[in-house]
Formats: sequence, C-alpha cells, structure tokens
Amino acid sequence: MKKRFKTRNTCSSAIEFELTDGTVHHVRFIGGCMGNTQGVASLVEGMKAEEVIRRLKNIRCGFRGTSCPDQLAIALEEALAESD
Repeated sequence: MKKRFKTRNTCSSAIEFELTDGTVHHVRFIGGCMGNTQGVASLVEGMKAEEVIRRLKNIRCGFRGTSCPDQLAIALEEALAESD
C-alpha cells in the first residue's frame, strides 16, 4: 500500500512510502536535509516496518522533540495499525 504522511515539527513536510506485507519500500521525504533523509530512506529499504520503528522511534533533532526518522517510525506505526 502506498502512503503519504504529513510530518509535524520537522524540516520535512511529508513522507511517502510503500508498505508491502509489512516491508518498507520506496521511502521519500519531502523537504528536510536531503543527505540525511536520503540516507535514512536507503537504509530502511526492504526492512520490516517493526524493525524500522524499533530503531528510529524517539530519535530527536535538537529542541523539536522529534525528527525525520522519528516521524517515519510514527508513519509506519499508523500504517500498520490501519492494515490490521
């Protein structure tokens, strides 16, 4: 399933991704620090969503209380909950 998630309190404005049988594919951050977001997207390609969530949840970016990786974890949690 292809998803688009509107991020909160980050430099990126949204995250697009596909979730197929619990596996993450084609992650694309809209905005944000291009090198960092492309790196995160590349690293999580083909990973199980639960593993991505475990690794990225609660990562903080400065004073924001969240980060682009944390927002990806939140987006994946929501997508998994919707698929149940």
